[in-house]
Amino acid sequence: MVIIGVFSVLAAITAIFRDDVYVIRGDYLFTWDVSAWGWVHLALGILIFLAGLAVFSGQAWARAVGVVLVGLSAIANFMFLPYYPIWSLLIILLDVLVIWALTTYTRRAADSTVRH
Repeated sequence: MVIIGVFSVLAAITAIFRDDVYVIRGDYLFTWDVSAWGWVHLALGILIFLAGLAVFSGQAWARAVGVVLVGLSAIANFMFLPYYPIWSLLIILLDVLVIWALTTYTRRAADSTVRH
């Protein structure tokens, strides 16, 4: 989650300050201004980064918040596909892997791996 947050912030900074880097490909239903997408990715990136730190610290609520935020990140990156398709697909893949990891984690499994 921390890495996804950092990646989202980097993409956001580029979209906000250098929006000519992103070029829309084709006619797409979700065509917003690239700077607006930058602000969306910046907000999500910061929240995902902070939730990731909370997951590292062992906060129980952080996993649920993480699933919601990473799910929103996947949706936002799906809508960002026409601007930067490879990057968006990579982040969606990471989002899916993080959701899987957060939902399959159990204390019992973690304790059994530590004892080895």
